[in-house]
Amino acid sequence: MKLLYTNFHSGSGGGHTTYIRELARGLSVRHEVHVAAPEDSRLLREVRAIPGLHAFAQPYPNGLRTLPARSRACARLHAYLREHRFDIVHVNGSADHRLVIAALRSLQPRPLVVLTKHNTKPMRGLQHAWRARFGTDKVIAVCEFVRRQLGHTPYRRCQPETVYNGVDTAFYSPAEAPDRSDARQLWIGSNAGTADYKGWTDLVAALALLTPDERDRVQVVIAGHPPSAAQRQELARAGLQDRFHFPGLLDDVRPMIARLDAGFVLSHDIETISFACREMMAMGKPVMVTDYAGLPENIRPGADGWIVPVHGYAAMAEALRDMLNDRGDVLRRGKAARDHAVAEFGIGTFVDHTEAVYARLLQRAPTFDSKLSPNQDLASTDRLSGEEGRPRRHGPMQMPDMPASPQPVADPPSAW
Repeated sequence: MKLLYTNFHSGSGGGHTTYIRELARGLSVRHEVHVAAPEDSRLLREVRAIPGLHAFAQPYPNGLRTLPARSRACARLHAYLREHRFDIVHVNGSADHRLVIAALRSLQPRPLVVLTKHNTKPMRGLQHAWRARFGTDKVIAVCEFVRRQLGHTPYRRCQPETVYNGVDTAFYSPAEAPDRSDARQLWIGSNAGTADYKGWTDLVAALALLTPDERDRVQVVIAGHPPSAAQRQELARAGLQDRFHFPGLLDDVRPMIARLDAGFVLSHDIETISFACREMMAMGKPVMVTDYAGLPENIRPGADGWIVPVHGYAAMAEALRDMLNDRGDVLRRGKAARDHAVAEFGIGTFVDHTEAVYARLLQRAPTFDSKLSPNQDLASTDRLSGEEGRPRRHGPMQMPDMPASPQPVADPPSAW
């Protein structure tokens, strides 16, 4: 297969960077893999350092004020698509999805378009109905929660499938923690970042429920962008600024994770499955997560972590108290977390399952000459092959100039 991954994020890119980099690296062993991302993105920098991958600097301007830049970006991407004739273009967000759809106009044969839904942001309205019908052949959900939610959106016609994110369990493996001057201190942390929706400031309220002696024994480390002024003020008001440590954006989070006793991901919005959670578990750290979206799908409660309610300060405090009082249990849960990660979170499973989605999609793709009626779903077409049994790709993308929905699409639940 000839594959193109697109990603609109400049800068760090968070979990999107991890997702695309690991898929591209894994699939490049058997396929030709290209990645199109902004020049200043961490993703493009890391892809360029991986032998066998093809990196293409591609901007994804967004907004009405960027129309001239969007036109140039579209022409640039169209030329790249025309030159390379990909089998599959795998998009990862609204900005790159929109640009890919525009760049595919008049291209024939056109590649199949796969979308991964990484977050819980709403996907309702005319634009999404249009993209689902005319510009998406398959949707991958990163957890079961997201797959169920997609069933209430226009993308249900793309037959969403769950492929869980995988991590390199050899790279993220248990490491010996540095010696500590005070073994009574409990170090908890996260490499999930400092955005407000990550919920880490809920620990301020949770720590307030501990006794002064308990609170003085807890240290919190969070890797990512430095906290905002408002977040620092919240810590200062609670008198906890000395309890929280922020090492910044790290190229390698393993030394930070190694010094932890346990991890946490306390998100209350946007988050789905969390690479950070799985990386910490792979390194033998039990993780406390909220019951938001797909986060509980990472944890076996009572065995390798803790599941607490969103903004459940009392439950968070109780989990911290348990960690303080029974370090042996923390170690046992950490070993179970590592075993769980090796059994289910491996990068090989992640890559193989994604590759299988591509193969099934190409197998049932219509021939170049086939004509799809406006009401025919791509997922229901016959499985046709080209010469010598090779899958054949779509003809030119058929779409109106303006978004249009041939039939009403039911509004998704209020959660979306």
